Amino acid sequence: MTHAMLKGSNVPIKATAVRAVLRWAPGQGVPDVDASALLLGADGRVRSDEDFVFYNQPRHPSGKVWRLGKKRVTDGLTDTIQTDLAGLAAEVSRVLLVASADDVPFEQVRALRILLHDAADADGQPLAYFDVKPETGAETALICGELYRRGDGWKFRALGEGYSNGLVGLATDFGISVDESEGAGEGEAEAGAAARGVEAGAAARGVEAGGAASLPLPPEQAAVQAAPAPAQTTGQSAAQPTTVQPPPQPAPQPAYGYPPQPAYGHPGPVAAQPAAAQAGPAYGYPHPVAPAPAPDPNFRLPPQGPQFLGR
Repeated sequence: MTHAMLKGSNVPIKATAVRAVLRWAPGQGVPDVDASALLLGADGRVRSDEDFVFYNQPRHPSGKVWRLGKKRVTDGLTDTIQTDLAGLAAEVSRVLLVASADDVPFEQVRALRILLHDAADADGQPLAYFDVKPETGAETALICGELYRRGDGWKFRALGEGYSNGLVGLATDFGISVDESEGAGEGEAEAGAAARGVEAGAAARGVEAGGAASLPLPPEQAAVQAAPAPAQTTGQSAAQPTTVQPPPQPAPQPAYGYPPQPAYGHPGPVAAQPAAAQAGPAYGYPHPVAPAPAPDPNFRLPPQGPQFLGR
């Protein structure tokens, strides 16, 4: 027999393992709904962050609570949480069954219902169902119901309690330390992971965020930057920047065997010429002849041989 439940009502559970199925009607503007579960102790809080089963942590370490995933059925879309009630640790007193909608208010979700099935007879009639209706419509996360211990057995209570600050606010309220990338939905978590990939790739290439790559300097600039700064002289202010002078450049050398060529349109420098060359004539005129010295009056011809005597 299936129990149609009202808010606040409860029913005993005879099954040792149950499937809580969230079902809603798809349509234009209807957000995607995610099912999750929180395992609470006697103090109404989780024992650790591992007690939060959701899309980023779909299975509890104990293996007793896990998320089966989404399906399309005749009546709409579903997302399911399965719980092995008989195998849960004794310190777990409650299991909250939660629906969240990626920061979209539940007033846009149509025909939201939670159905409780015996896991051993998942295709049979549900043990109970509850039509979940938000109180204000602004809720972005809802506690649809809870499984709780009563003596040696378990019961299910229909709740329908909402949170306007989404899965983050709900989980934090029960002691979960939620990372913003997890609570903000899968889309924002993926965007955060892509940004971290860009930064890691930029660091591997030597690029800072928003900066440019560090390229090698030309040898001349590298030599100037590598040269040690000269020591400051006495009386120089410590705040005065040190000026690095570039190394002296050698004077340009002429081509081998040829004098330096002047710039176009300007005569080049004239090298100093010897006095004789400066007094020389212009091109095309004979050189001046120096006057002959006066004959020596004591000059005598040398003795002549017989070859010069007359015959």
